[in-house]
Amino acid sequence: MGPIIKTELGLPLIHKGKVREMYDYSEDKILMVATDRISAFDVVFNEGIPYKGAVLSTLSKFWFGKTNSIIPNHVLSTEMPENLPKYLQGRAMIVKKAKPLKIEVIVRGYLTGSGYKDYLKTGKVCGIELPAGMKDGDKLPEPIFTPSTKATKGHDLNITEDEAAEIIGKEKLDFVKKKCFELYNFGHDYLLSKGLILADTKFEFGELPDGEMILIDEVLTPDSSRYWPKDKYDQGELVSLDKQYLRNYLETLDWGKISPPPTLPREVIEGVSNLYLDTYEKITGEKFPKEEIE
Repeated sequence: MGPIIKTELGLPLIHKGKVREMYDYSEDKILMVATDRISAFDVVFNEGIPYKGAVLSTLSKFWFGKTNSIIPNHVLSTEMPENLPKYLQGRAMIVKKAKPLKIEVIVRGYLTGSGYKDYLKTGKVCGIELPAGMKDGDKLPEPIFTPSTKATKGHDLNITEDEAAEIIGKEKLDFVKKKCFELYNFGHDYLLSKGLILADTKFEFGELPDGEMILIDEVLTPDSSRYWPKDKYDQGELVSLDKQYLRNYLETLDWGKISPPPTLPREVIEGVSNLYLDTYEKITGEKFPKEEIE
């Protein structure tokens, strides 16, 4: 079977994101499917990336298991019931229904990407003052917590902590901030032991009906994080093991970064797929189980 770019499961569709499709599975459960779709610059491409959805789901399962002692998460099962299509195995998980917080949060340990662009203009990242003279890729004096709005269309907008507190309340924000730093530091230390640097990563949180806050969506994947090989970093090179590979290719095109997207050549599709597979193997130390994916 080729890449899965859409699913039709005969269940009520709650939400269709750029990559994930969420189905109402029962009164308190959601079926969350990671398709093989890929987006860049907020545009979803027509071609799917082989194994991408399975890598995202399997890596999230790996990290959710490792971080459960820091904060509980939404995963109930990654085994698919027999009444669902076999191709969902490895690509989907059954999760708890939770009310997502109305903000997303990024923890940045290194100055790069949109944070670096912000810094060049203002000397700050999301309103946080940083030392003068920093370069792309420099390690920050300490990780910083940068919340943003959740845009239903277009870009999320960076906001200050005060603005985030107005949206979700100071008590919840303080809890989320504390857990974000614990999660980032755990992920950073673990990845360093695998020869990787975790430059920045996004976390999402949700509330259960009893008010308990849990980790939801995906965690520490190539779609939500920026990793660099440490050996290259030590030589002054920032080599991204994430969607930056695709973005770099797209920057060479005469394309306005709006729909419709350009057609992706086969070698780029294969390159992106191999990047996801290689990243999985670097992080877990295991070969990706291709034979278990339909």
